[in-house]
Amino acid sequence: MMKVRQDAWSEENDLLLAETVLRHVREGSTQLNAFEEVGDKLNRTSAACGFRWNAVVRHQYEKALQLAKKQRKQRQRMLGKDQGGKKKLLYSPPVPTLDDVEAAMEPMNDLLFEEPEVTTPNVTPTEEVQTPIFKTEETSSSNMTMASVIQYLESLSHSSMKLEILKNENERLKRENASLKARNQELEARVSKLEQNSVTIQEDYETLMNIMNRARKLAILDDEERTATKFKMDRNGNLEKLAE
Repeated sequence: MMKVRQDAWSEENDLLLAETVLRHVREGSTQLNAFEEVGDKLNRTSAACGFRWNAVVRHQYEKALQLAKKQRKQRQRMLGKDQGGKKKLLYSPPVPTLDDVEAAMEPMNDLLFEEPEVTTPNVTPTEEVQTPIFKTEETSSSNMTMASVIQYLESLSHSSMKLEILKNENERLKRENASLKARNQELEARVSKLEQNSVTIQEDYETLMNIMNRARKLAILDDEERTATKFKMDRNGNLEKLAE
């Protein structure tokens, strides 16, 4: 259904807009999603809500907006990098039905495809045949107004702008994903190299310990041989200590 509301913004409308935007920012959603929610509640376009927020309301809630962003960062740290870094949309706009689309396009179809009324004059045998006169009735202002056409074109422009934003965000995420994959492969290669170095160091350590143990055993045996006392038996059967 086309939104054609044109009345002025009230204080209640501004308050609803501010509360909705702050809630979306605080809970990790986007301001664009907040504008869509407010637009559906007030029967205005999301573009009009965004213009009102940036031009008037935001300046009154600048401190509250900074606090909401700080709370969002704290929430992301609590949830962790994998979950907290992803933005979630708190509001899903209702999908227009086929009847709504047909109702929105009906005034334009009446304007573009209305058949002219053909009047045929009475012709007598002695009279020449006159050329038919075509008359086109003026379109009633209640069926189609310039404001509704502008509103419809604005909604199309906003949809195109939103699609472009989503495309740019998709490209950015693809580049970020490719960068993370490359970084992951680099880290895996470094881990594999460190594991190989660790095995080599462990083998060298075991070899060194074996060498040290052998050297210690040889040193102990050499000391024992040096400290051993030698005796010699004389003719009378007495033991005599030999000089070293």
